Amino acid sequence: MGEVDPAFIQDVEHRPKLTNTESEGIPIIDLSILSSPEPDSDEFRRLVAEISDASEKWGFFQVINHGVPSETRQKIELAARQFFALPKEEKSKVRRDEVNPYGYYDTEHTKNVRDWKEVFDFSVESTFIPVSPEPDDEALKEMISQWPEYPPEMREVCEEYVHEVQKLSYKLLELISLSLGLPEKRLNGFFKDQTSFLRMNHYPPCPSPHLALGVGRHKDAGALTILAQDDVGGLEVKRKTDGEWVFVKPTPDAYIINVGDIIQVWSNDKYESVEHRVKVNSERERFSIPFFVNPAHYTWVQPLDEIVNEENPAKYKPYNWGKFFTTRKTSNYKKLGVENIQIYHFKTTKSSDE
Repeated sequence: MGEVDPAFIQDVEHRPKLTNTESEGIPIIDLSILSSPEPDSDEFRRLVAEISDASEKWGFFQVINHGVPSETRQKIELAARQFFALPKEEKSKVRRDEVNPYGYYDTEHTKNVRDWKEVFDFSVESTFIPVSPEPDDEALKEMISQWPEYPPEMREVCEEYVHEVQKLSYKLLELISLSLGLPEKRLNGFFKDQTSFLRMNHYPPCPSPHLALGVGRHKDAGALTILAQDDVGGLEVKRKTDGEWVFVKPTPDAYIINVGDIIQVWSNDKYESVEHRVKVNSERERFSIPFFVNPAHYTWVQPLDEIVNEENPAKYKPYNWGKFFTTRKTSNYKKLGVENIQIYHFKTTKSSDE
């Protein structure tokens, strides 16, 4: 996006509030200016203000004209449909397990019995995470993606797609950095050896949709999530102003972006990771493809130095992302006897409702 005048960063703190109201649903933000060879400074300033406003009020927004080619997205959506249409025994050849959490799984093999879905997780880069959540164990393991025999072009299609969506992730991280009054590239270094991964979700028609959810209410632990959903829809976001669940209407060719726990911590609670869930459909199957943008395993997550001061002291103690991630993954297979790890466990002071 080029160099940024320091005066611009200062001006972000005094940006105007936008007219998008909560009743209109999560904002739709046009990123087309990022493709301009000489973007208008006022328009760019407005874009950063829109990102800030949406992140602060909602923790969610949609982006259009984002630069990911439509044909690239169409190819991975087709690959997902082809894979999930395979017989269960064929999909199970690449089933994930406690040793390697990449691969196929369905809710028959998880403790989340109310979740109504099947999933395929993978990464196209070498990813290392701690073997154990124990703080004194420094051993690492490589996360190995498993690729099915069919569709035969699946790996190539997935690599092409992740390449494009990673470019979008850096654009968004740079916009968020600017919206916090920080230099454009301030967050990029955390993702040098990123642990990001992509998930294909399939939600079959549910005969009793009132008894199940596609995914129960939760917050995303990483930095950002970039979600492609089909025209069926089902994602609901918990509105911050009144706690109501708001349906996210599918927008053709758009991506749904949500701020994760890590950005909440980096921003020292200026931006909030918001609860969301997925409702199932009684008649139609649904497909979605989220890309979870996560930093390197050795990243220590804490409020950014430039944001904290005497008036705004750090609200979180530092935590290691790799250990946090491993604890989350371990809980999918073992009952740990304690509540699954959350960022509020690292709060410097806890509120009365925690």
